[in-house]
Parts: sequence; structure tokens; C-alpha cells
Amino acid sequence: MTNREGPSHDWATYYERTANRPPRSTLRFALRRFDADWQAGPKPASPLAVDLGCGGGRDTLELLRRGWQVLAIDADPASTETLETAAASFGPSALTVQTQRFEDADLPAATLINSSFALPLCPPGPFHELWGRIVDALEPGGRFCGQLFGDRDSWAAPGSGKTGITFLKRSAAEALLATLDIERFLEEEIEAERPVGRSKHWHIFHIVARKP
Repeated sequence: MTNREGPSHDWATYYERTANRPPRSTLRFALRRFDADWQAGPKPASPLAVDLGCGGGRDTLELLRRGWQVLAIDADPASTETLETAAASFGPSALTVQTQRFEDADLPAATLINSSFALPLCPPGPFHELWGRIVDALEPGGRFCGQLFGDRDSWAAPGSGKTGITFLKRSAAEALLATLDIERFLEEEIEAERPVGRSKHWHIFHIVARKP
């Protein structure tokens, strides 16, 4: 789930401790909505999902299991190598992996763009341009699902030592979704331990939104 190079985050420990966790709830919600859509109409033969910040692959692997083609993007070479190994049984045509930062990636037309706890790692400067490209890349009826970080998150506080992360007020997060149909928008604010063992104050927006 990284969009940055370097050792500022203990990604290896994070992937080890989250490897067996289920896919994120926002992805599961979006997939249920697609299932409902496709009961009423034709299902694409091989829908394409883009997983921004694929990490160790907990969401990507679920998509592959359900018959999606996936473009998985992450800036950490170790995570993309781990994912390619884990996904080997699905065949070479099901998964494409790109090791690069989000803002440098070319986004193809896609039925789903997923970014679980990763999109905020795009710095504030290029964030809005990237968001515009995400919306443009979604096909009609396609969905975005993932998380944004709120402005009361502890990492947003001066002196936190966290830089290059985008934090948004609720009104700004809602404004990003103005051209989409919001299917889920849950605001969460909790104290919780991170997988690497340190507790923090989280302020998160959990989002699923559909392009008309």
C-alpha cells in the first residue's frame, strides 16, 4: 500500500502481519454492488480493476479469485514481487504489475479503481490531478473504492514527522465525489494499533462511489 520509496515505513513487517487478512470492506462492498448490477444486466467477460497501492495483494488476490483482470501498482519493489509470486497460479494474462508511484502511472479505462489506505500517500501537490485522472479512467458504471485521510488524523498534526501525505476536511472529501454517485461514505475516528505495533489516532473516510 505504499506510494513512496525508501525506509520511512516498515512495509516488510506490515505485509507480514496483514498477509492473511481478508480484503478491505470497501472492496467487498463494491464487489457486492457489481454482483447486483450484473444480475440485472450482462457481466463483462473480463472486467479490469486497477489496484493503487496493492501492497502484498490482499485486495488484488480477491479480485483475481473472482475472475477480474488486475493492474496492480505499488512503488515498493518488494511488495510487487511478493504479489507476483502469490498470484502465479492465476496465469500471466490475469495480472499486470507496475512498480511506480501513483502520480507517474498511466491509468487505463477501468471498471473498478481500488486504493485501500494508499491514495492519501500521494502528496498534496499532485493529489488533485491524480484524482481527476482516476475519475476520467472510470468507465460509466465503474466504481472507486478506498480510503481518504481526514484532517484530524494524528499524522496531520504539526510535528508528527509525516510528510508527503494528503489530509482532507470532510467537505473537501465530499467535493471530490461531486460527479459520482456515493454508495458508501463512512467517517471513522478511532484510536487503534497499527499492524506494525504502534497506536495512533485515525481519521478516515471509507468510500465507494459509482460513475454514472
